[in-house]
Amino acid sequence: MDTQRIADELEIRALLNRYARAVDSKDWALYRSVFADDAHIDYSSAGAAAGSRDEVADWLAAGFGAIPWSMHYITNIECDFGPGGDTATVRAMFYNPMQLPGMTETSSCGGYYHHELVRTDEGWRSKRLVEENVWFVNAPS
Repeated sequence: MDTQRIADELEIRALLNRYARAVDSKDWALYRSVFADDAHIDYSSAGAAAGSRDEVADWLAAGFGAIPWSMHYITNIECDFGPGGDTATVRAMFYNPMQLPGMTETSSCGGYYHHELVRTDEGWRSKRLVEENVWFVNAPS
């Protein structure tokens, strides 16, 4: 493994960590910084929004404030780099415990994030994110 690949994998892990921090802290400017301007985000497997980066960020900003807390854990990050090394397909597992509004028990969900990343002048950015929600415990009625 060469040093550029190691550096890229570390930067991609940092990008995914920034994503988790942005969502959990409800920092929608930081959230936008994870994605390319023309990114497409799809949370439809969890019954949530799908659309452009700004459409989804605005949807999250309008509704996610009602969630008292959430904690995203992103693990098992696998990176496949495209020819030339300036694109990457990333698959990562997530575990997300949360407190949903009006519920006394903690809820949690898990699954996979599928990112298509591109190297930019500002570093790696996601051009496409598809969340594959596999399970949900204590879902709202």
